[in-house]
Amino acid sequence: MIVGALIDKGDTWILWAIIIVWATVSLFLEQKYQWASTISGAIIALVGAMILSNFKVIPTSSPVYDTVWDYVVPLSIPLLLFSSNIMKIWKESRRLLIIFFIASIGTMIGTLIAFISLNQWIPYLNNIGAMMTGSYIGGGVNFAALSSKLETPGDMVSATVVADNSVMALYFMLLIALPSLPIIKKYFKTDYETERSPKAQQSYWEPKKIQLLDIAFSIASAITLVAVSFKGAELIQQWVPKSNILLTIITSFFGDSYLLLTTLTLIVVAIWGDFFEKLAGASEIGTFLIYIFFVVIGVPASFATIITTAPLLFVFVIIILIFNLGLSLLIGKALKFKIEEILLASNATAGGPTTAAALAIGKGWTGLVGPILIIGTLGYVVGNYAGTLMYQLLSQMV
Repeated sequence: MIVGALIDKGDTWILWAIIIVWATVSLFLEQKYQWASTISGAIIALVGAMILSNFKVIPTSSPVYDTVWDYVVPLSIPLLLFSSNIMKIWKESRRLLIIFFIASIGTMIGTLIAFISLNQWIPYLNNIGAMMTGSYIGGGVNFAALSSKLETPGDMVSATVVADNSVMALYFMLLIALPSLPIIKKYFKTDYETERSPKAQQSYWEPKKIQLLDIAFSIASAITLVAVSFKGAELIQQWVPKSNILLTIITSFFGDSYLLLTTLTLIVVAIWGDFFEKLAGASEIGTFLIYIFFVVIGVPASFATIITTAPLLFVFVIIILIFNLGLSLLIGKALKFKIEEILLASNATAGGPTTAAALAIGKGWTGLVGPILIIGTLGYVVGNYAGTLMYQLLSQMV
């Protein structure tokens, strides 16, 4: 018998209070204590949420969590991009594009190896392999599209989602921790060697002069950009025909709400750069929203559910991520990529652009937030094609 959580998934205000208070506690601990600064507030937020969900204090799913994904995450993107230099972003994006495709190849190789290893024990693994290829190059939208397209049984889809969410929470913590490991510091280059030094931390958290109008303009601009982008993407999907490959590509790019939001924000910031540079508080608000997101992505990591329903899928997903990160580190090292570029590219493929941007903010890699959002959202387009190709390949091996 499955015992429900102490707090029901419909207790909206209680869940919001827990999420926001724990995000605040994570920030407070990171600012006040050296041990917490070393671990990072992101990990504290994640682990706290995992403990609460695994000990049945809060549910592993709720409309509140969906609200964070549907509204809080989109709103954080423009707030964090208002200080982006578009010329620098283009320069950095070209490098990230290369390592992004290397990580994508790692995903496909890992899926193939995992399929060969576990196919005889997991049903519909050709479907699941295709879904995870799409998801670990693009994101959740690719996972949903491919699961629907391939008509995968609902129970297998649910089990895969549970395995994916649980492993991704751990994987995200691994990516946060890797740059601090002595072996990584020894063999990989970085542009952010002082990101966790006391001086850098003090500079980042020190009070800044923020006026009421700064907050008003920041939130009003962000909400407007999200509204226009999401509605625009919806209209493009409805109105633009897919009668030829050019129109299909246009629809795939600009019909994606996150890609359109990122593009539109960068254009607006490029045109009215002086206005957005003078806005104080936008990045701070965006960072707090990202910490709320950190809490929510830790919630679904229910190890009890994994052990009872999908242990082999847990292994399947781990194998894919091992090859994704392993190939990224090996080739990234050979091509002299910086460790932050490698980890963000791997994160963007496995977790999507929003989690990659969250990692960049959490680690202080602010100059890479814009570039990884651009590259990560391009994965949405590639994901469905790669997933379909993987399905054709794996189906021949069944």
